[in-house]
Amino acid sequence: MTVMALSASSASSAPLIPSSVAGAPVEGAGEAAPAFSPLYQQIKALIMRGLQGGEWKPGEAIPSELDLAARFRVSQGTVRKAIDELAAENLLVRRQGKGTFVATHSEERVQYRFLRLQTEDGGMPPPMQRHFLDCRRTRAPADVVRALDLKSGDMVVQVRRTLSSQGRPVVLDDIWLPGHLFKGLTAERLSEYKGPLYGLFETEFGVRMIRAEEKIRAVAADAAVAELLGVSIGAPLLSVERLSRTYGDKPVEWRRGLYQTATHHYRNELS
Repeated sequence: MTVMALSASSASSAPLIPSSVAGAPVEGAGEAAPAFSPLYQQIKALIMRGLQGGEWKPGEAIPSELDLAARFRVSQGTVRKAIDELAAENLLVRRQGKGTFVATHSEERVQYRFLRLQTEDGGMPPPMQRHFLDCRRTRAPADVVRALDLKSGDMVVQVRRTLSSQGRPVVLDDIWLPGHLFKGLTAERLSEYKGPLYGLFETEFGVRMIRAEEKIRAVAADAAVAELLGVSIGAPLLSVERLSRTYGDKPVEWRRGLYQTATHHYRNELS
């Protein structure tokens, strides 16, 4: 089994100093403020706090480096280093001549960040057609309770869909979402929304997926799966279990995807 994390953090040898919050004196910092970490990491944490608190929404510009430097009483270079890390982690996006923006799953270049399928020629697949088979509210099974850090008896939204390329099913997804975060999510709303699924979660439910962990293994298609994917019983499939997290490393989605790889392959870059 292979386990891959799709985001990472980095460290620095910068000097250690006490923390401050939005320019406030360090003595007034709350207990949630980062302490005894490199200065740029403190600034990164404060920017993250603003993102998590909704100060800057997905797609919106954040203040300039100079403005943030004045706000946090640090140098522009320190702010730049913090922003560089957040951009490397796909939380912010730099746009030449325009500024720095909060990344959004509605952007085309971000849509395939969590879908690692490519065609056999190495290119990105054409936009896939979605077909939602089911969307229901149900009590979370034990494995979903553990994955999403829920309590026994908690409600979840369970979604089943297929993704097709050129009319041929390629992916069968079973998705579980915490019920209290996705009130009002229905099959009709899923079908009406034309953008990526994570874009819907972000804009209408305020839940942004920022990191994911995946477990991958080979499985054989059973009769039900074979019918939905249009393959023979026993055909080899790639099983991808994904746990997606939002700010604060909170788990907010668990999905099991079954991929038929006759015309596509799963690609991941390691560095």
